[in-house]
Amino acid sequence: MGSKNLTFTNEFILFGLSDQPEIQPWLFVIFLTMYVTTLLGNTAIIIIIISECRLHTPMYFFLCNLSLVDICLTSVTIPKLLANILSENKSIYFSGCVAQLFFYLFIGNMDSFLLAVMAYDRYVAICNPLHYTTVMSRQVCLVLVIVPWIISALHSLLYSVMTSRLSYCKSNIIHHFFCDIPPLLKLSCSDTSMYVLLMYTEGVIVVLGPFILIIISYALIVFTLLKVPSEQGRWKAFSTCFSHLGAVILFYGTVIFINFRPSSSYSLEYDRVVSVMYTIMVPMLNPFIYSLRNKDVKDALKKVLCRSRR
Repeated sequence: MGSKNLTFTNEFILFGLSDQPEIQPWLFVIFLTMYVTTLLGNTAIIIIIISECRLHTPMYFFLCNLSLVDICLTSVTIPKLLANILSENKSIYFSGCVAQLFFYLFIGNMDSFLLAVMAYDRYVAICNPLHYTTVMSRQVCLVLVIVPWIISALHSLLYSVMTSRLSYCKSNIIHHFFCDIPPLLKLSCSDTSMYVLLMYTEGVIVVLGPFILIIISYALIVFTLLKVPSEQGRWKAFSTCFSHLGAVILFYGTVIFINFRPSSSYSLEYDRVVSVMYTIMVPMLNPFIYSLRNKDVKDALKKVLCRSRR
Protein backbone atom coordinates (compact mmCIF):
# COMPACT_ATOMS: atom_id res chain seq x y z
CA MET A 1 0.00 0.00 0.00
CA GLY A 2 1.54 3.29 -1.11
CA SER A 3 1.95 6.38 1.03
CA LYS A 4 -0.94 8.09 -0.72
CA ASN A 5 -3.51 5.59 0.43
CA LEU A 6 -3.69 6.95 3.96
CA THR A 7 -1.91 10.07 5.17
CA PHE A 8 -2.06 9.54 8.93
CA THR A 9 -3.01 5.94 9.72
CA ASN A 10 -3.65 2.55 8.21
CA GLU A 11 -6.93 2.19 10.13
CA PHE A 12 -10.45 3.52 9.84
CA ILE A 13 -12.88 4.10 12.69
CA LEU A 14 -16.40 2.80 12.11
CA PHE A 15 -18.86 5.26 13.64
CA GLY A 16 -21.60 2.64 13.93
CA LEU A 17 -25.28 3.42 14.25
CA SER A 18 -25.18 5.78 17.21
CA ASP A 19 -22.67 7.42 19.56
CA GLN A 20 -25.07 7.45 22.52
CA PRO A 21 -23.71 5.06 25.19
CA GLU A 22 -27.08 4.48 26.88
CA ILE A 23 -28.63 2.82 23.81
CA GLN A 24 -25.65 0.59 22.90
CA PRO A 25 -26.86 -2.41 24.98
CA TRP A 26 -30.28 -2.19 23.32
CA LEU A 27 -28.69 -2.01 19.87
CA PHE A 28 -26.59 -5.08 20.68
CA VAL A 29 -29.63 -7.11 21.79
CA ILE A 30 -31.72 -6.00 18.79
CA PHE A 31 -29.09 -6.78 16.15
CA LEU A 32 -27.96 -9.98 17.80
CA THR A 33 -31.59 -11.14 17.79
CA MET A 34 -31.97 -10.15 14.14
CA TYR A 35 -28.74 -11.94 13.20
CA VAL A 36 -29.72 -15.16 14.98
CA THR A 37 -33.19 -14.99 13.41
CA THR A 38 -31.61 -14.57 9.97
CA LEU A 39 -29.26 -17.52 10.48
CA LEU A 40 -31.99 -19.80 11.84
CA GLY A 41 -34.61 -18.81 9.25
CA ASN A 42 -32.39 -19.14 6.19
CA THR A 43 -30.69 -22.29 7.48
CA ALA A 44 -34.14 -23.82 8.02
CA ILE A 45 -35.10 -22.99 4.42
CA ILE A 46 -31.91 -24.67 3.13
CA ILE A 47 -32.41 -27.79 5.28
CA ILE A 48 -36.08 -28.10 4.28
CA ILE A 49 -35.31 -27.82 0.56
CA ILE A 50 -32.42 -30.29 0.71
CA SER A 51 -34.29 -32.86 2.82
CA GLU A 52 -37.61 -32.78 0.92
CA CYS A 53 -37.40 -34.46 -2.51
CA ARG A 54 -40.60 -32.75 -3.67
CA LEU A 55 -38.80 -29.42 -3.41
CA HIS A 56 -35.95 -30.46 -5.69
CA THR A 57 -37.14 -28.15 -8.48
CA PRO A 58 -35.49 -25.13 -10.13
CA MET A 59 -37.57 -22.62 -8.12
CA TYR A 60 -36.48 -24.08 -4.79
CA PHE A 61 -32.91 -24.60 -5.99
CA PHE A 62 -32.70 -20.84 -6.57
CA LEU A 63 -34.43 -20.16 -3.24
CA CYS A 64 -31.85 -22.34 -1.50
CA ASN A 65 -29.08 -20.27 -3.09
CA LEU A 66 -30.84 -17.05 -2.08
CA SER A 67 -30.98 -18.21 1.55
CA LEU A 68 -27.26 -19.01 1.45
CA VAL A 69 -26.52 -15.57 0.01
CA ASP A 70 -28.67 -13.89 2.69
CA ILE A 71 -26.70 -15.67 5.43
CA CYS A 72 -23.44 -14.48 3.88
CA LEU A 73 -24.69 -10.90 3.40
CA THR A 74 -25.58 -10.44 7.06
CA SER A 75 -22.37 -12.18 8.16
CA VAL A 76 -20.31 -9.60 6.28
CA THR A 77 -21.65 -6.69 8.37
CA ILE A 78 -23.36 -7.75 11.62
CA PRO A 79 -20.51 -9.57 13.47
CA LYS A 80 -18.26 -6.50 13.13
CA LEU A 81 -21.15 -4.23 14.15
CA LEU A 82 -21.82 -6.33 17.27
CA ALA A 83 -18.11 -6.39 18.16
CA ASN A 84 -17.88 -2.61 17.82
CA ILE A 85 -20.93 -2.07 20.03
CA LEU A 86 -19.27 -4.06 22.82
CA SER A 87 -15.81 -2.57 22.36
CA GLU A 88 -14.45 0.93 22.77
CA ASN A 89 -12.04 0.20 19.92
CA LYS A 90 -14.12 0.54 16.76
CA SER A 91 -11.20 0.48 14.34
CA ILE A 92 -10.86 -1.60 11.19
CA TYR A 93 -7.64 -2.03 9.26
CA PHE A 94 -7.53 -0.56 5.77
CA SER A 95 -7.09 -4.04 4.27
CA GLY A 96 -10.02 -5.32 6.36
CA CYS A 97 -12.17 -2.41 5.18
CA VAL A 98 -11.41 -3.15 1.52
CA ALA A 99 -12.10 -6.86 2.11
CA GLN A 100 -15.44 -6.06 3.78
CA LEU A 101 -16.36 -3.80 0.86
CA PHE A 102 -15.48 -6.55 -1.62
CA PHE A 103 -17.62 -9.22 0.06
CA TYR A 104 -20.48 -6.80 0.69
CA LEU A 105 -20.63 -5.85 -3.01
CA PHE A 106 -20.03 -9.44 -4.08
CA ILE A 107 -22.83 -10.94 -2.01
CA GLY A 108 -25.19 -7.98 -2.46
CA ASN A 109 -24.94 -8.13 -6.24
CA MET A 110 -25.43 -11.88 -6.16
CA ASP A 111 -28.66 -11.27 -4.27
CA SER A 112 -29.98 -9.08 -7.10
CA PHE A 113 -28.91 -11.56 -9.80
CA LEU A 114 -30.68 -14.41 -8.00
CA LEU A 115 -33.88 -12.38 -7.80
CA ALA A 116 -33.64 -11.87 -11.58
CA VAL A 117 -33.02 -15.58 -12.16
CA MET A 118 -36.05 -16.43 -10.01
CA ALA A 119 -38.17 -13.99 -12.03
CA TYR A 120 -37.06 -15.74 -15.22
CA ASP A 121 -37.97 -19.08 -13.65
CA ARG A 122 -41.49 -17.79 -12.93
CA TYR A 123 -41.74 -16.48 -16.50
CA VAL A 124 -40.88 -19.89 -17.97
CA ALA A 125 -43.21 -21.71 -15.56
CA ILE A 126 -46.19 -19.49 -16.38
CA CYS A 127 -45.61 -18.53 -20.01
CA ASN A 128 -44.07 -21.76 -21.29
CA PRO A 129 -45.21 -24.51 -18.89
CA LEU A 130 -45.07 -27.38 -21.42
CA HIS A 131 -41.34 -26.84 -22.01
CA TYR A 132 -40.48 -25.88 -18.41
CA THR A 133 -38.51 -29.03 -17.56
CA THR A 134 -36.55 -28.75 -20.80
CA VAL A 135 -35.80 -25.04 -20.57
CA MET A 136 -34.96 -25.14 -16.85
CA SER A 137 -32.80 -28.26 -16.95
CA ARG A 138 -30.21 -29.03 -14.27
CA GLN A 139 -27.41 -27.73 -16.51
CA VAL A 140 -29.25 -24.49 -17.24
CA CYS A 141 -29.96 -23.92 -13.55
CA LEU A 142 -26.28 -24.37 -12.70
CA VAL A 143 -25.26 -21.90 -15.41
CA LEU A 144 -27.86 -19.39 -14.16
CA VAL A 145 -26.20 -19.51 -10.73
CA ILE A 146 -22.51 -19.83 -11.66
CA VAL A 147 -22.44 -16.98 -14.22
CA PRO A 148 -23.85 -14.41 -11.75
CA TRP A 149 -21.25 -15.50 -9.17
CA ILE A 150 -18.50 -14.75 -11.70
CA ILE A 151 -19.98 -11.40 -12.78
CA SER A 152 -20.50 -10.33 -9.15
CA ALA A 153 -16.94 -11.28 -8.23
CA LEU A 154 -15.43 -9.30 -11.11
CA HIS A 155 -17.67 -6.30 -10.38
CA SER A 156 -16.72 -6.29 -6.69
CA LEU A 157 -13.03 -6.78 -7.45
CA LEU A 158 -13.06 -3.74 -9.73
CA TYR A 159 -14.54 -1.44 -7.07
CA SER A 160 -12.36 -2.85 -4.30
CA VAL A 161 -9.16 -2.28 -6.28
CA MET A 162 -10.23 1.26 -7.17
CA THR A 163 -11.09 1.99 -3.53
CA SER A 164 -7.71 0.71 -2.36
CA ARG A 165 -5.94 3.09 -4.76
CA LEU A 166 -7.66 6.24 -3.49
CA SER A 167 -5.98 8.63 -1.04
CA TYR A 168 -7.66 9.20 2.32
CA CYS A 169 -6.50 12.33 4.14
CA LYS A 170 -9.66 14.16 5.23
CA SER A 171 -10.47 11.89 8.19
CA ASN A 172 -10.30 8.26 9.21
CA ILE A 173 -13.83 8.14 10.67
CA ILE A 174 -16.33 6.26 8.50
CA HIS A 175 -19.81 7.51 9.40
CA HIS A 176 -21.38 4.12 8.83
CA PHE A 177 -21.48 0.71 10.51
CA PHE A 178 -19.54 -0.98 7.68
CA CYS A 179 -17.25 -0.05 4.80
CA ASP A 180 -19.41 1.12 1.90
CA ILE A 181 -18.61 3.18 -1.18
CA PRO A 182 -20.44 6.52 -0.44
CA PRO A 183 -18.92 7.12 3.04
CA LEU A 184 -15.47 6.09 1.80
CA LEU A 185 -15.65 8.52 -1.11
CA LYS A 186 -16.54 11.25 1.38
CA LEU A 187 -13.17 10.67 3.11
CA SER A 188 -11.08 10.61 -0.04
CA CYS A 189 -8.99 13.59 -1.12
CA SER A 190 -8.38 12.02 -4.53
CA ASP A 191 -10.22 12.94 -7.70
CA THR A 192 -13.18 10.55 -7.58
CA SER A 193 -14.85 11.72 -10.79
CA MET A 194 -13.84 8.55 -12.67
CA TYR A 195 -15.07 6.44 -9.76
CA VAL A 196 -18.45 8.20 -9.77
CA LEU A 197 -18.66 7.90 -13.56
CA LEU A 198 -18.03 4.16 -13.25
CA MET A 199 -20.77 3.87 -10.63
CA TYR A 200 -23.30 5.49 -12.95
CA THR A 201 -22.30 3.41 -15.99
CA GLU A 202 -21.01 -0.05 -15.10
CA GLY A 203 -22.76 0.12 -11.74
CA VAL A 204 -26.10 0.90 -13.36
CA ILE A 205 -25.71 -2.06 -15.71
CA VAL A 206 -24.78 -4.54 -12.98
CA VAL A 207 -27.28 -3.34 -10.37
CA LEU A 208 -30.22 -2.23 -12.53
CA GLY A 209 -29.65 -4.85 -15.23
CA PRO A 210 -31.19 -7.64 -13.13
CA PHE A 211 -33.99 -5.30 -12.09
CA ILE A 212 -34.83 -4.58 -15.74
CA LEU A 213 -34.88 -8.33 -16.42
CA ILE A 214 -37.33 -8.73 -13.54
CA ILE A 215 -39.58 -6.00 -14.97
CA ILE A 216 -39.51 -7.61 -18.43
CA SER A 217 -40.25 -11.07 -16.97
CA TYR A 218 -43.27 -9.81 -15.06
CA ALA A 219 -44.52 -7.76 -18.01
CA LEU A 220 -44.51 -10.94 -20.11
CA ILE A 221 -46.20 -12.87 -17.28
CA VAL A 222 -48.99 -10.30 -17.00
CA PHE A 223 -49.41 -10.22 -20.78
CA THR A 224 -49.72 -14.02 -20.85
CA LEU A 225 -52.15 -14.16 -17.93
CA LEU A 226 -54.44 -11.59 -19.55
CA LYS A 227 -55.10 -14.20 -22.22
CA VAL A 228 -56.27 -16.75 -19.65
CA PRO A 229 -60.10 -16.80 -19.77
CA SER A 230 -60.58 -17.95 -16.19
CA GLU A 231 -60.09 -15.34 -13.46
CA GLN A 232 -59.42 -18.13 -10.98
CA GLY A 233 -56.74 -19.54 -13.29
CA ARG A 234 -55.07 -16.14 -13.63
CA TRP A 235 -55.08 -15.63 -9.86
CA LYS A 236 -53.73 -19.12 -9.14
CA ALA A 237 -50.86 -18.69 -11.60
CA PHE A 238 -49.91 -15.19 -10.42
CA SER A 239 -50.14 -16.18 -6.75
CA THR A 240 -46.95 -18.22 -7.24
CA CYS A 241 -45.15 -14.89 -7.79
CA PHE A 242 -46.29 -13.07 -4.63
CA SER A 243 -43.38 -14.14 -2.42
CA HIS A 244 -40.83 -13.24 -5.07
CA LEU A 245 -42.46 -9.86 -5.71
CA GLY A 246 -42.32 -9.08 -1.99
CA ALA A 247 -38.61 -9.86 -1.87
CA VAL A 248 -37.96 -7.76 -5.00
CA ILE A 249 -39.79 -4.72 -3.62
CA LEU A 250 -37.95 -4.90 -0.30
CA PHE A 251 -34.52 -5.37 -1.85
CA TYR A 252 -34.63 -2.99 -4.81
CA GLY A 253 -36.59 -0.29 -3.02
CA THR A 254 -33.72 0.23 -0.60
CA VAL A 255 -30.86 -0.45 -3.04
CA ILE A 256 -32.09 2.09 -5.60
CA PHE A 257 -32.60 4.70 -2.88
CA ILE A 258 -29.11 4.27 -1.46
CA ASN A 259 -27.15 4.03 -4.72
CA PHE A 260 -28.91 6.06 -7.41
CA ARG A 261 -29.66 9.54 -6.21
CA PRO A 262 -27.88 12.93 -6.39
CA SER A 263 -24.85 13.27 -4.13
CA SER A 264 -26.34 16.51 -2.77
CA SER A 265 -29.07 14.45 -1.07
CA TYR A 266 -26.56 12.29 0.82
CA SER A 267 -27.65 11.95 4.44
CA LEU A 268 -25.62 9.96 6.96
CA GLU A 269 -28.54 9.15 9.23
CA TYR A 270 -30.97 8.11 6.49
CA ASP A 271 -28.33 6.08 4.69
CA ARG A 272 -27.52 4.10 7.82
CA VAL A 273 -31.20 3.32 8.36
CA VAL A 274 -31.71 2.26 4.73
CA SER A 275 -28.53 0.17 4.84
CA VAL A 276 -29.91 -1.67 7.86
CA MET A 277 -32.99 -2.43 5.77
CA TYR A 278 -31.27 -4.20 2.88
CA THR A 279 -28.25 -5.68 4.68
CA ILE A 280 -30.09 -6.95 7.77
CA MET A 281 -33.88 -6.64 7.56
CA VAL A 282 -34.35 -8.05 4.04
CA PRO A 283 -32.25 -11.22 4.66
CA MET A 284 -34.11 -11.74 7.94
CA LEU A 285 -37.57 -11.33 6.36
CA ASN A 286 -36.97 -13.40 3.22
CA PRO A 287 -37.49 -16.80 4.92
CA PHE A 288 -40.84 -15.60 6.29
CA ILE A 289 -41.87 -14.12 2.94
CA TYR A 290 -41.13 -17.39 1.14
CA SER A 291 -42.61 -19.70 3.75
CA LEU A 292 -45.76 -18.06 5.14
CA ARG A 293 -47.53 -18.00 1.75
CA ASN A 294 -45.96 -21.17 0.39
CA LYS A 295 -47.92 -24.35 1.07
CA ASP A 296 -45.14 -26.65 -0.19
CA VAL A 297 -42.58 -25.14 2.18
CA LYS A 298 -44.98 -25.26 5.14
CA ASP A 299 -45.83 -28.91 4.43
CA ALA A 300 -42.15 -29.78 4.10
CA LEU A 301 -41.42 -27.98 7.39
CA LYS A 302 -44.07 -30.05 9.15
CA LYS A 303 -42.52 -33.26 7.77
CA VAL A 304 -39.03 -32.23 8.93
CA LEU A 305 -40.34 -31.39 12.42
CA CYS A 306 -42.20 -34.73 12.61
CA ARG A 307 -39.03 -36.61 11.67
CA SER A 308 -36.97 -34.76 14.26
CA ARG A 309 -39.41 -35.74 17.05
CA ARG A 310 -39.15 -39.44 16.31
